[in-house]
Amino acid sequence: MQEKKDKPNVLLVCVDHWPGRILGAAGHPVVQTPTLDTIAENGIRFTEAYSETPTCIPARRSLFTGTRARTHGDRCFNETLPMDPALPTLPEVFGDAGYQTYAVGKLHVYPQRARIGFDEVLLNEEGRHHRGLHADDYELYLSDEGFAGQEQTHGMGVNEYTVRPWHLPEYLHQTHWTTRNMCRVIQRRDPTRPSFWYCSYTAPHPPLTPPAEYLDIYRDSGVDSPVMGEWAGEFDKLPWVLKNHRYNKPAPGGETLRGEEVVKRARMGFYAQCTYIDHQLRLVIGTIREEGLLDNTIILVTGDHGDMLGNHGLWAKPPMFEASVKIPMLLMDTAEYQKSGHHRTDNRFCGLEDVMPTLLEMCGIPVPDSVEGLSLVGDKTRDHYYSEHFEDQRAMRAVRWENYKLIYYPVGNRFQLFDLAGDPDECRDLSGSEESKTILETGKKLLISEMYGSDSKWISGGTLTGQPDVPFEKPVNRGLSAQRGWR
Repeated sequence: MQEKKDKPNVLLVCVDHWPGRILGAAGHPVVQTPTLDTIAENGIRFTEAYSETPTCIPARRSLFTGTRARTHGDRCFNETLPMDPALPTLPEVFGDAGYQTYAVGKLHVYPQRARIGFDEVLLNEEGRHHRGLHADDYELYLSDEGFAGQEQTHGMGVNEYTVRPWHLPEYLHQTHWTTRNMCRVIQRRDPTRPSFWYCSYTAPHPPLTPPAEYLDIYRDSGVDSPVMGEWAGEFDKLPWVLKNHRYNKPAPGGETLRGEEVVKRARMGFYAQCTYIDHQLRLVIGTIREEGLLDNTIILVTGDHGDMLGNHGLWAKPPMFEASVKIPMLLMDTAEYQKSGHHRTDNRFCGLEDVMPTLLEMCGIPVPDSVEGLSLVGDKTRDHYYSEHFEDQRAMRAVRWENYKLIYYPVGNRFQLFDLAGDPDECRDLSGSEESKTILETGKKLLISEMYGSDSKWISGGTLTGQPDVPFEKPVNRGLSAQRGWR
């Protein structure tokens, strides 16, 4: 029977490296995501959802605190910065409101065993031993099953795009482990209290090691090819930041992923991991249904950032293009649909900092004063959305408003301007167009209005002046992009 509660349960699902447009519901021509598509149909899909700081750690700080990088203090992927104790976390606030709070999967916080307000965490840290954690819960499970130290012996890179099928029995796959443990947490809940469940998948982030059957799906159906912008073909003319990124995010083929078949296989492996998560998520929802909780459960699905996947010759994150910075954002209310509707899309500009106030409002819990995000079921909206990453030579800034996006690279004082209404793949850079001069100036003013701290060195007399260009030198990659070994 349905448990009677004053408060709804909440399932928050987070995926890693998942571009917002890689959904059947978003019109993707190839990827198979029937579960997520159904969630979108039964709720709201937010079409303009972005990651303000598109790498794992700062993005998750925004998710858990409802704040922007300017407040939580990380726009540089600071691996050893603890969560600010002055900022209440989402699980902490739910717990104070009487919820039982559980997390399964990836947290990516420091210290790595910090629970940041959760009652219990079953952790999968993707083998990040370099920050002091000798074994996460997934690794301990493999040891118990007789496969100690073998989670990375498939030999694929954790930050590269080589592909092979999963090398151990499927029940030992990280995605399977996360799903199974999330289901067990739901089944073991205290029936007298509402629940906040955080289910955090490490995929489709590399390594690209889906079960063989999922590679077969895309071997049979085929995959689409990356797009290449008019501006992207001449390497010597690229902003220094993009030159550097091409060589610092390596993939098979050496300095960058080369060859049509190799690119095709990388995308095949990535899509396979997406579909595997989609199918596994059905089991989590099925468990909630079989426990009699589904009609009183809010489900929100999002991701920390996207992945360039070869578009414009780039891979991974955090370039400020749509493939990297746009994220999925799907919201399904309880069966009463008091706070939202269904079969809806919403084109407001939104981001990860909006998840916390949205879920708290939907559950009737006061939103802390520290929260800067806007509720996705409220009437207040933004007229633009700002993204940022890094403070050194790799720095990138971007602003999205109306139909436009302006990307700024301080090194060399370079700009890229795109009209996303007519050019959603960002193939035509309008920054040098005389016809777009007024639009460009509007974007520059918006950028300046959002900048702070060390950014001031790029502004002179109210104008963006950046810093001198620097010669490009090919980097070395002695560590094979943080390759793991036998444990």
